[in-house]
Amino acid sequence: MTGLVLQHGVWGPPGVLGDWAAERGVLLRVHRTDLEPQMPTLNGHAFVASLGSPHNPTDSQVPEIPAELELLEEAVEREVPVLGLCFGGQMLAKVLGGQIEHAPAPELGWVEIETDAPELVPAGPWLTWHFDRFTLPPGARELARTPVAVHAFAHGPHLATQFHPEATVDIVREWANADRNQRRTGGVDGDALLDAGAHHAEGAVRAAYQLFDAFWDRLRRSE
Repeated sequence: MTGLVLQHGVWGPPGVLGDWAAERGVLLRVHRTDLEPQMPTLNGHAFVASLGSPHNPTDSQVPEIPAELELLEEAVEREVPVLGLCFGGQMLAKVLGGQIEHAPAPELGWVEIETDAPELVPAGPWLTWHFDRFTLPPGARELARTPVAVHAFAHGPHLATQFHPEATVDIVREWANADRNQRRTGGVDGDALLDAGAHHAEGAVRAAYQLFDAFWDRLRRSE
């Protein structure tokens, strides 16, 4: 079985998700939406994973966003499991009827979450880098949260997170440097935040494998 991975730029690769898939023998087809706004078909794909992005799901002027929303709507209609990670989680939430809104405060660096289902979504600490958030879609089960945002929900076979289980410190460091140059972080030193939590990196990879394993096991049981 092959998973379709939607990557939204050179700086947002599958990362830990790719490592997990290679170790588990799960084939991935990575589609760069920024280079090819026309989405591939769902046929032959066991699941869809949507990764991080510098955009917001409401950015309808970005051509790949309406196209991806349409693809995810089709996946939901056909019950093809969707794994949405940060921007991908926001996209899934929007498709399911949730709202996308500016978070009252950005969550940058390492964040520990309150989880109701640690077997599915461990508490972390997790890498985060976001300025927006999703609301819980109708019919979804909230799994995890912080005081700032819902951080995970399940809806049928679908799973969304607001944190980044796929990211490594080096990946997030690129985002931090880009946002610092654009003055989006209000002077927050992203490098210092990431370095201060670097000792969490190995544990975050183990937790990510647990999350991906749980998603994969649910998918296979539903087959």
